[in-house]
Amino acid sequence: MARIRSGYVTAILARRPGVTEALVAIDPGPEGPAPSGRPGGTEGSGQRPGGPAVERPGEPAIAYDAVTGPLEVGDRVVLNTTAVALGLGTGGWHLVMARVDRDGDPDQGPGHVIKARYTPSQVRVLAVEEEASPHRAAVAACTDLDGLPVVCAELHSMVPVVAASARAVADGLAVAYVMTDGAALPLAFSRLAADLRASGLVAGIVTAGQAFGGDLEAITLYSGLLAAKAVLRADLVVVAQGPGGMGSATRYGFSGTQAAEAVNATAALGGRPVACLRMSVADSRSRHRGVSHHSLTGLGRLALARALVALPVLDDPVLAAEVDRQLAEAGVSARHDLVRVTAPDPAKLLAGWGLRVATMGRGPDDDPVFFAAAAAAGTLAGRLAAGLPATEAGR
Repeated sequence: MARIRSGYVTAILARRPGVTEALVAIDPGPEGPAPSGRPGGTEGSGQRPGGPAVERPGEPAIAYDAVTGPLEVGDRVVLNTTAVALGLGTGGWHLVMARVDRDGDPDQGPGHVIKARYTPSQVRVLAVEEEASPHRAAVAACTDLDGLPVVCAELHSMVPVVAASARAVADGLAVAYVMTDGAALPLAFSRLAADLRASGLVAGIVTAGQAFGGDLEAITLYSGLLAAKAVLRADLVVVAQGPGGMGSATRYGFSGTQAAEAVNATAALGGRPVACLRMSVADSRSRHRGVSHHSLTGLGRLALARALVALPVLDDPVLAAEVDRQLAEAGVSARHDLVRVTAPDPAKLLAGWGLRVATMGRGPDDDPVFFAAAAAAGTLAGRLAAGLPATEAGR
């Protein structure tokens, strides 16, 4: 069950489109105040109105404008503290469920599609498919991707690497990001997404399924792909879940299976699926070293359509041989077309866009193979979008 607490806002830490980061002084729960184990305070800390001052002003919390409206200092709020109490991956943030003493005006804008449906945080959006949408006609008329390259990636951190590598092939390419609902549902949770928009690296973001907060909202991955083509005029698309993917160390129990579903959806709509491998030499978990079992399972078993699999050229012959073995034994080599790609330097590309990207806390210098695999996928898709051969001359 959810762990619910109340409190009041003591400070606004930051605002960015769609989200407010705040400090909240949390009222003691039934068991009394208990240390959270994180810097910045304990439950029940903060200065209560009329009470004595204490050193710590509260605990970090995130509020989504689409759910609560913008927060202000002094607002009484209700928080979901479940993930922080369990030490799970929300980055140490409580989630604001509601303001309880200041109601905003009812939103009279258009839109009748509900996302995060039948949860206490369900939100109304204007989806591209709706009659009230200015994009409905364009999306309805677009029934085929017509060979549009679509990079099917597992992790949110792959998106900027793919996009920057594609733009390095031809800077004029318009890259769209379709965020699926396998992980975080609110796009606003991602600082990286805000940086992608601000940098101009992507032409726009579509939030598909239950995910919400993009430049465009789509009911399904299929209509999200079509909207990327028809509305954002994308030359290529990256599909990936948002931050916070789920895994279980079982063969099929991980949210990254959506990458295989993206391969199938792309092919069904007449696009060209380009698979981005999840690779690592730094992950402490053996199941993710070399080629992750997520990619091996997704492409070797779950992706029913044939894809181009971008395989970075590796300097280490021992690692390259191990990767070839993994792909062959999992059936990936037989089911798909492997394309060896000389990847550009991801760190330089990201720096050129003013972006810093990490996966599991590791940057390009810490886990170069992870970033090389994403760069290879972006380079391959960029070449396809630019009308160039899939591989360089002589390879």
